[in-house]
Amino acid sequence: MKLRWLLILLIAFGAYQHWQKRPVTTHMTPGVTVAVDPVQTEVESPPDLRVADYRITPLAEFSVEARVLGAEHYHLGREADLSPVDLALGWGPMSDPEVLSSISISQGSRFYHWQVEEFPIPREDIETNSANMHMIPANTSIAGQLQKVRTGEILRIKGYLVEASATDGWRWRSSLTRNDTGSGACELVWVESVEVL
Repeated sequence: MKLRWLLILLIAFGAYQHWQKRPVTTHMTPGVTVAVDPVQTEVESPPDLRVADYRITPLAEFSVEARVLGAEHYHLGREADLSPVDLALGWGPMSDPEVLSSISISQGSRFYHWQVEEFPIPREDIETNSANMHMIPANTSIAGQLQKVRTGEILRIKGYLVEASATDGWRWRSSLTRNDTGSGACELVWVESVEVL
């Protein structure tokens, strides 16, 4: 009897999790929904940031408005201590639902991958108008908000591009450009605010 109730609870929990993470179906009118590029500026008075034993060094102030192309959650590994969520984000033509309907998007191992059968826009436009971003929440409230982000939502995120380091010499550094690809091209973002638009 107890096993049956445990199974029912597990199924209910799984269904609830699936329901909470389902893609958003609003904002699906064809056309660019986010016309502004991410904004990166020099840090004038860098704050002293820490997470547990990690030092967080701001490299640039950063804000982005974007469509969520995917959200991947991590629980294991040193990087997950700092960044439990990666968001694949798109702006400009990569916020257009019609364009996105021709692009297969996935995430894993801290990377964002895309595939097309036929390019709906030039390859360079896909690469320079989307990015995988590792999110470091500034506090537990932000962490909770990031856990609830759903594919298809339009977000505004503000904070810093950062480098994380530990006393044993380990480092994790953000990209500081939107036109790079491959290893080291992801942004490492200290998130001070996240807003669903």
